[in-house]
Amino acid sequence: MGTEAALRIGVTHEFRDPALLALALTHRSAAGAHNERLEFLGDAIIGFVIAEFLYSKFPRADEGQLTRTRATLVNRDTLADIARELDLGNAIRLGEGEMKSGGWRRDSILANALEAVVGAIYLDAGTETTRQILLQWYRDRLLRVDPTATRKDAKTRLQEHLQRHHQPLPIYETVNVQGPAHDQHFVVRCQIADPDLAVEATGNSRRQAEQEAARLALAALLPEQEQQ
Repeated sequence: MGTEAALRIGVTHEFRDPALLALALTHRSAAGAHNERLEFLGDAIIGFVIAEFLYSKFPRADEGQLTRTRATLVNRDTLADIARELDLGNAIRLGEGEMKSGGWRRDSILANALEAVVGAIYLDAGTETTRQILLQWYRDRLLRVDPTATRKDAKTRLQEHLQRHHQPLPIYETVNVQGPAHDQHFVVRCQIADPDLAVEATGNSRRQAEQEAARLALAALLPEQEQQ
């Protein structure tokens, strides 16, 4: 898989070692070598590049604002969206079972493949080329981002509330997964020991369902004016 494949999936880098791209696009369900080590590397590189950009772009933002902003940019949902923009799913090599279940559309597989591609670009061309490509992929999102407007998410606010009152942290449990692999809906329960409280919520991803469950738990625990 060489330059033609790279351009077809929106990767504007001509690989000196095309085998790196082929490996990055090989899921573990396919026979032989797969992309998980490259995922590990790419995950760290994406986090670093985005953190460096935010640090330089927003000199007045504090650590919490920068951390929350990075979390909105570097997570499975965002990475999967970028992978779809690059049409990465059509290039991923999957095993027969994953192909039949529509694995090329699954957020986790898309996000992991994108991380692996980033790792492959880094090994092939180094830090600066990788940074330029990542900032190109993230360009529109980075133009819109504003750390001062980024609120703590519901899970963070719930955790901080319980810690302030010296109460056990919540436990999140996936109790049901509905729908086909490419269009799943998750049901998540948020269980709090003190006070005794359990709420359930649904979402198109576990992360989304957990956030909604945390929001419902906060609504049950706090007066309305304290939920913001």
